[in-house]
Amino acid sequence: MRALLSLSLAGAVACASAPRQTSSSPTPARDSAQGDVARGGTSVPNADPFPSTYTPFPSRTTVIRNVNLLTAAGPLIRNGAILMQNGKIVAVGATVDAPSDALVIDGGGKYVTPGIIDDHSHLGVYAAPGGNALSDGNEATNPTTPQVWAEHSVWPQDPQFPRNLAGGVTTLQVLPGSANLIGGRSVVLKVVPGRTVQAMKFPGAKYGLKMACGENPKRVYGNRGGPSTRMGNVAGYRAAWIRAVDYRRKWDKWNADHKGDPPTRDLANETLAEVLRGNILVHNHCYRADEMAQMIDIAHEFGYKIRSFHHGVEAYKIADLLKKEDISASIWADWGDFKMEALDAIKANMALVNNAGARVIVHSDDPSGSQRLNQEAAKAMAAGAEVGLPVSEDQAIKWLTINPAWALGLDDRIGSLEAGKNADVVLWTGDPFSVYSKPEKVWVDGALLYDRLDPSEQWRTDFELGFVPFNRN
Repeated sequence: MRALLSLSLAGAVACASAPRQTSSSPTPARDSAQGDVARGGTSVPNADPFPSTYTPFPSRTTVIRNVNLLTAAGPLIRNGAILMQNGKIVAVGATVDAPSDALVIDGGGKYVTPGIIDDHSHLGVYAAPGGNALSDGNEATNPTTPQVWAEHSVWPQDPQFPRNLAGGVTTLQVLPGSANLIGGRSVVLKVVPGRTVQAMKFPGAKYGLKMACGENPKRVYGNRGGPSTRMGNVAGYRAAWIRAVDYRRKWDKWNADHKGDPPTRDLANETLAEVLRGNILVHNHCYRADEMAQMIDIAHEFGYKIRSFHHGVEAYKIADLLKKEDISASIWADWGDFKMEALDAIKANMALVNNAGARVIVHSDDPSGSQRLNQEAAKAMAAGAEVGLPVSEDQAIKWLTINPAWALGLDDRIGSLEAGKNADVVLWTGDPFSVYSKPEKVWVDGALLYDRLDPSEQWRTDFELGFVPFNRN
């Protein structure tokens, strides 16, 4: 797509042409005795009051030949080719047939990977250039705030978005911060220009629930009514889930029989009830091994699943437990020692968790690091080799792609180079695990949205365009 310079131009065209999507959730039937209950007055599983309006950008049939393909679905394909058509990957292999209308790119021995997925981002909710005016990631007014949704804080003009795209990131999970025991809903975004957050939302992606254990909640609330201890943290989670279980029971009964007036709707309990139903995935900020084990016990007590532990600097201590529970570890390559609960961080964390058979995910929690997630994976590979646990590139590419896709419940649509999946594709200048390599071209749903060699294919947000004076003549 040409000249992604201003969303008032390029983004407006894409958004204006998007058909309005409506919730596919059923509307409960009502008898005449119940009166007229507006949609906002009832709690319906999988409700979608803020639907995605994303429409793929214009694309053309494209073949990339003479490239090394790290597919995240099998071994490296050397000197192979990939065909993208109508927003999808059509073929991947040693050779592909190029349709007559295809743009054929000679990769010259470079590398192609799936688009990178960062499952821990705060882009848009802590937008650049920063400051209090753009600090919208933590609703630090109560230790339990499941009623808030990150998408309602996302600023689509955050200039960090195009920089993420230039780093090969095509999908982000934007989470609330970690001040609260339960911080609210996350949102999954495509890294594309949009005038609204709805225009960036990944259609059909599940919401996540941000939870946090350890130091942060007790530090934030210790002098504000608590919790002030780790045991207070655990009591706070359990109290919230007890309320949610009761809320879910009442609404499930009413949605099944529609007898009498519906229960009173409560946004906080509604989010937690959706977790209990399996419709929202839990992403849990947690550093220490013992606390991760406690969070697993709480999940067992109330019957929900934790999808991924985030940060997890001590994940290596319970890697076997993570594998047993089918919980991924969204972790850093070498962050640690910056607070007490991070003191036992080791650089071989990813390699050790990987060696135990658990899912490893390279995450950022940082706008700069998210632009270089390939380098984070490479550092973890080097640390593994140092302790006798070498990690192949075929395995490490999964840390950046198919594993985070699984954590978001999207591994059937993105995360690997396989026929039928969305054409989120990155052409690298060289081996992506080299510090010298950078994304050269990035496609999202088959549309070329970034080209390092062509300034007209480099997205700039409205914020970066500066003040444009009105022509008074």
